[in-house]
Amino acid sequence: MIATTVLPPPMLRVSSVAIVLVQKFLMAAGLVFILGFVAVQSGHTRLIEELRAWLPDQDFSEVLESDAAGLDAADAAGVPPRLSPRLRGALDYVAKRYRVSTEALEPIFATAQAAGREHRIDPLLIVAVIGVESGFNPFSQSVFGAQGLMQVVPRFHLDKLPDETDRSAFLDPVTNVRIGAKVLKESIHRFGSVEDGLQQFGGAANDPDRRYSSKVMAEKQRLEQAAQRLRMT
Repeated sequence: MIATTVLPPPMLRVSSVAIVLVQKFLMAAGLVFILGFVAVQSGHTRLIEELRAWLPDQDFSEVLESDAAGLDAADAAGVPPRLSPRLRGALDYVAKRYRVSTEALEPIFATAQAAGREHRIDPLLIVAVIGVESGFNPFSQSVFGAQGLMQVVPRFHLDKLPDETDRSAFLDPVTNVRIGAKVLKESIHRFGSVEDGLQQFGGAANDPDRRYSSKVMAEKQRLEQAAQRLRMT
């Protein structure tokens, strides 16, 4: 008699959701590749730029594969989602580098994880922006009036506040990250690439050396390395 293994229904649901997500991503990427090839052959450079803006962050395919199952399992169980191993490794690194307690960082990272999923941005990119912008100080404010973890300028983004909240909500860590991630996504979409979007987000769109985006990407790379080290232990 041949032994068979039957997964419990929650695991079957999680597996099927993860497979569907990956399949959809591969199908979309293939379609964009074909359209991009046609655009190159016909010389339509504007179409190429628009296609690049449509695609998610180049590292987001890894996030889909590693994080989607855990997030959907939490949704199915009706409990707050745990951080993925990738985000957990980055959290430990941030706690040590910026001398912030893990308990204070967990809701920030959970929000970055959820916002990354919603806006199809790598959560580690959001975390890297927070590190560069505020050093994880939720009460940080610049001379230009930018506030909070992601240094959002309230007068430009009042429309993004939740209903029945006032300007003080920009200093709430969770609200600030949610709004900041949305602003970052809009910048990336508008300017056609992660690097150009970061430059706009950081108020440095006219810098030919792209120092702001280089700084953020360097911090993101350190976060990636920290996550990898945790996986290897």
